[in-house]
Amino acid sequence: MNTLSYKTVSANAATVNKEWVLVDADGQTLGRLASKVAKLIRGKYKPNYTPHVDCGDNVVIINAEKIVLTGNKMRDKSYIRHTGYPGGQRSLTATEMFEKDPTRLIEKAVKGMLPKNTLGSALYRNLYVYAGGEHKHAGQEPKAINLNDYK
Repeated sequence: MNTLSYKTVSANAATVNKEWVLVDADGQTLGRLASKVAKLIRGKYKPNYTPHVDCGDNVVIINAEKIVLTGNKMRDKSYIRHTGYPGGQRSLTATEMFEKDPTRLIEKAVKGMLPKNTLGSALYRNLYVYAGGEHKHAGQEPKAINLNDYK
């Protein structure tokens, strides 16, 4: 058997093909949507996926205000941050954060599912979330996809 014919192809910045994808969050569950979007941004659905390269797609999410949280998570789920000063721990419930800015729930959920390094920061810049049905990326001609088709 000739083993020289089997070469592992490793993608790099010059060989990746990044696309623009449009996702409608209307009626989607937050965690399930975020995990699939994180995989799209990472490029894990592509055959030429390489772990150390940004080979994912640019994802535009619309209708973030119509996202669904199951159970009592809207009331019970809390987001904690710290100001850096003594006694500076602050927390918001999911309802309070949703009322301030509905896009932040999706952004925080997806960011938590990306790598915690410089590659993760670069990948996070490929996410665009909008509360309504309008977005400013029509020039890129994003391809609308159905997330229910992905595992």
